[in-house]
Amino acid sequence: MKSSSDILISIIIVTSGSKNYLWRCIDSIKAQSYPNLEIIVIDNSLNSELSIKIRESFPFLSLYSNLENLYYGVSLNKGIKVSHGEFVLCLNDDVVLNQDFIRQSLKGFLIKDNVGMVSGKILRMDGLTLDSTGLFLSLWYTAKERGYGRIDTGKFEKPGFIFGVSGAAAFYRRKMLEEIEQGGNYFDPDFRMFYEDLDISWRASKCGWKAYYIPAAKVFHARGGSLRPESGLDKPIARKYLNDEMHSDLIKNRYLAILKNATIFGFFMHIIPIILYDFCAWGYVLFFRRKVVSIFLRNLKCRF
Repeated sequence: MKSSSDILISIIIVTSGSKNYLWRCIDSIKAQSYPNLEIIVIDNSLNSELSIKIRESFPFLSLYSNLENLYYGVSLNKGIKVSHGEFVLCLNDDVVLNQDFIRQSLKGFLIKDNVGMVSGKILRMDGLTLDSTGLFLSLWYTAKERGYGRIDTGKFEKPGFIFGVSGAAAFYRRKMLEEIEQGGNYFDPDFRMFYEDLDISWRASKCGWKAYYIPAAKVFHARGGSLRPESGLDKPIARKYLNDEMHSDLIKNRYLAILKNATIFGFFMHIIPIILYDFCAWGYVLFFRRKVVSIFLRNLKCRF
């Protein structure tokens, strides 16, 4: 690897224009102790006035304003394709990076040449509650954020290998992304949002790539800032605060990730936990969110 400060880092931020999240995010990037950065913003707000404001406020970045909402995965694909960095940091706009986040994160890629993903310690905005210390595949074949919602007591202060990285602040090696791309896409466009981070981590793992956790690389995340109402920020049981369309995507994308990546042996080894999870998930939908069923079936029909 080159001298650390010679490596170009591409930072791709996807924004929907919610509140003032993007401004705080970019300000934290400007304050980074690492100098060699390329910043790309993909704007899904469909608000021409916001686009003008972004250009005026941050003339040093590259802005791509979409004519339709491309959602998270497709927007990241667009950003990655026009970026040039050896490493790519994909961010939600509702995150704020610690000043040394990038410099510390790069140490993870130095561990081994096959480390293709790095996660820092993601905390909630209160700085006390954990949001993610690495992404894992749960017993129920769901995306599990280690430490999610717990108070940070120092339990996760040891660096080490993890399964994958949270999409809120996901650091990737470009070589890995190029190796696992499918049909010209790095992130599967069928996911739109939800489980796209598990899918790409799972695909990379099957190709021999590793993910590494660096607790000294800290980032702060307003969980659900771009998707949930104010009353749902940082709250558990995220599905309670999603609209019906997004709730349907959450269910569909888990199935899609399993169908794409699970082995037959692995699936049947986990069949009982999977059934129990689905019993609870669909029970909640049938009792409290029945409209989700019709949306799910409609989307399923369109797909097949």
